[in-house]
Amino acid sequence: FFFFFLQRNESKMTKIVIVFYSMYGHVKTMAEAVAKGARAAGAEVSIFQVPELLPKEVLEKMHAPPKSDIPVLTHDKINVLKEADGILFGIPTRYGMMCSQMKMLFDGLGQFWMSGALVGKPASVFFSTASQGGGQETTALTTVTQLAHLGMIFVPTGYSFDMGKQTQLKEVQGGSPYGAGTLAGGDGSRQPSEYELAYAEYQGKYFTGVAKKLCAKVLDV
Repeated sequence: FFFFFLQRNESKMTKIVIVFYSMYGHVKTMAEAVAKGARAAGAEVSIFQVPELLPKEVLEKMHAPPKSDIPVLTHDKINVLKEADGILFGIPTRYGMMCSQMKMLFDGLGQFWMSGALVGKPASVFFSTASQGGGQETTALTTVTQLAHLGMIFVPTGYSFDMGKQTQLKEVQGGSPYGAGTLAGGDGSRQPSEYELAYAEYQGKYFTGVAKKLCAKVLDV
């Protein structure tokens, strides 16, 4: 007879990888808050930004600030995704779905799709849009199709952060049941609010807790 049970490897720190794209810094700020929450939950956190596709001249005309010194997830570093216990993706919205820079990352994961390297690995999404109706839900929803083909487990936050604050109508705020979010405004001048950063921090903490549970080893006796 074979009996299966779950056993946590308590000596191993949960490895969380955060991958994001940020043109004006909004998603970067959210990513740092997510990382803060994950670390508070006891995770070993690595943060990467995806490569830029736009030429420098175009970025200058768009008044985009210089990129941060956060490491770029180039092809030679791609195995960090396979080695992670969980991955959070920070995605700015373009027409209600992920930006092309992030889509390029997913398009380049064919080797992991073929080998099943990411199957069963938890993933979550946080995002930035210009307006409340600009993709606070559809950005995550359209990302789920990428996760599904890779066999990853989508981990939304639901209303577990703060039901009262998540459903209030007195103030403009980002975020949805799918994850933390911020609103940048049409000109990018609005920065993540205290609430949005708290939500992002919570998501990092919550996601790490889920990843820890899914990291449990399945042993047969």
